[in-house]
Amino acid sequence: MRTLATRALWALAIVCLAGVARAADIKPAVVFDMGGKFDKSFNEGVANGVERFKAETKLPVAEFEVTNETQFEQAHRRFAQRGQDPILGVGFTQANAIEKIAKEFPKIRFTIIDGVVKLPNVQSVLFKEHEGSFLVGVLAALASKTGKVGFVGGMDIPLIRRFACGYEQGIKYANPNAELLQNMTGTTPAAWNDPARGGELAKGQFERGADVIYAAAGGTGIGVYQAAKDRGKLAIGVDSNQNHLHPGTMLTSMVKRVDMVAYDTFKLAMGGTWEPGVTVLGLKDGGVDWALDQYNAKLVTPEMKAKVEQAKADIISGKIKVHDYMSSNSCTY
Repeated sequence: MRTLATRALWALAIVCLAGVARAADIKPAVVFDMGGKFDKSFNEGVANGVERFKAETKLPVAEFEVTNETQFEQAHRRFAQRGQDPILGVGFTQANAIEKIAKEFPKIRFTIIDGVVKLPNVQSVLFKEHEGSFLVGVLAALASKTGKVGFVGGMDIPLIRRFACGYEQGIKYANPNAELLQNMTGTTPAAWNDPARGGELAKGQFERGADVIYAAAGGTGIGVYQAAKDRGKLAIGVDSNQNHLHPGTMLTSMVKRVDMVAYDTFKLAMGGTWEPGVTVLGLKDGGVDWALDQYNAKLVTPEMKAKVEQAKADIISGKIKVHDYMSSNSCTY
């Protein structure tokens, strides 16, 4: 199956030939996940891709921010009734709503990020978060002076355990003797938007000796990053490149290219090359990565960069195989 990035190139070529009339055929919409459009993480990454699409095409994109899970079905139905097409659903919690509404409106195209809906009018996009998390685990272990590093997850679900498991493997790859401290924020969607709790969990891990903490917790991670800054420790961002939030204490970010998915979804539909089915994006596809920029360059030594880039190349080549927690619901590797 072609990657979204490859298919987007075809879409762009077709758009150039089709002209403005073709662009008028789509009425894109997006339903954001819990935590808000400007969560500086998962949702905001999608929003950045949407803004890029709007800037390039001058087409409007209808948006809806939910405040509770009961609104997902309502939002998708209203968009479908208005003829919005395609409709992008952000997050696995929208799977049931999309499956129901996609059956009711078989001519409307839906894309879901982080979930799978097997219908002829639904495109499901997943990521190999464990591969990107492996890389930031390598950096965490190399940067740590105590040999103890931490992880704060959001909602305790297999997807977030996948982040943690990949992170742990990267840590052990770089330092077999390192210790990992882990906490999940909660068991409900509220766990994605609780910075205060994130800060408390991070503080507890710092007090136990951790000096680098990776947060895979949506908006809750903001509290983790603040706690790291307040104590002169290091934190690792997730989904979007969050290095700029606290320059000097953000070691790196595990970038998950949801922005690319949002942009490509609408461009593919615009060019007539949108396809249903399941697409999985990893390091090889540019779907996940680690972030190095002017905000964290002083924290990453040439030796650290060489080590993590070698690990990246070895994962892409297959020399390193990162165990996927969701393949066995365990982190044995």
